[in-house]
Amino acid sequence: PTRPPTRPPTRPPTRPPTRPPTRPAASASSTERSVLEEEFKWLLKEEVHSVLKQLQDILKEASRRFTLPGGVGEGPTKQENFALGTTSSDQVKGILTLQGDTLCQAEVNLKTLRTNQLLHFAFREDKQWKMQQIQDARNHVNQAIYLLTNRGENYTFQTGAEVLKLMDAVMLQLTRARNRLTTPATMTLPEVATSGLTKMFTPALPPDILLNFYVNVNKLCLLVYQLHALQPNSTKNFRQSGSAVLHNPGAMFELNNQRFEVSHVHKVECVVPWLNDALVFFTVSLQLCQQLKDKISVFSSYWNFRPY
Repeated sequence: PTRPPTRPPTRPPTRPPTRPPTRPAASASSTERSVLEEEFKWLLKEEVHSVLKQLQDILKEASRRFTLPGGVGEGPTKQENFALGTTSSDQVKGILTLQGDTLCQAEVNLKTLRTNQLLHFAFREDKQWKMQQIQDARNHVNQAIYLLTNRGENYTFQTGAEVLKLMDAVMLQLTRARNRLTTPATMTLPEVATSGLTKMFTPALPPDILLNFYVNVNKLCLLVYQLHALQPNSTKNFRQSGSAVLHNPGAMFELNNQRFEVSHVHKVECVVPWLNDALVFFTVSLQLCQQLKDKISVFSSYWNFRPY
């Protein structure tokens, strides 16, 4: 006598599956394997495009944060004013005017510690400073959008591997965009001293003052270095400082045969709300990509009839 089946055959689903299969295909009946194939085909045809649409919508919102149109339609990017400040001291104060990825105006007031003199600097009218971190982040977002729109609703994914490859490419762009905002570039003090930023102010910066702007997560930061020139006969042991985001007092460097030491450092910053929005969009998008990758990988690992 034949033994009764251990479980009734599985009926094809009448609605999209909500979770991946729980049994390996090797032990599944032919009916179950057929059901798994149909579910996987539905995943490739329907759910993948649903996720891609969500990603496009989210990243277009992120891209809009970087451009900030001035009004209805594609108007010019609006200018925003931010007050620089710190809770520790009032040695440095300032107002920055940001227009998308460009600092179009900066006014800085500095009270020197040695002389207690109040100095005022502002961008020359013909000068603007491009914030490379913001520009790079926006370019990475737009590249991710391009990758997604290249796979329109009418495109048919043939394998899970194809989806995984697309998700990896999108995630790479989003990770680079996020890293550009969260990881400021390191610079040596001679690089800070010879950057184009030093020539943008009126009146001109004195030789014992250095400035540097950068983005850190959702903040626009200004570093002000006050320098002390070391005398040629100085007995102080000279040691050239390396590359860093922020150089502490005591850091030394040489420029044009003159040695300097950092005597004071002031850091002031302001929060840029739309940078925070963009970082949230990056995080949500990366999570969506990873969830889709996980689904594809779990489904694909349940049978070996098709490489994925």
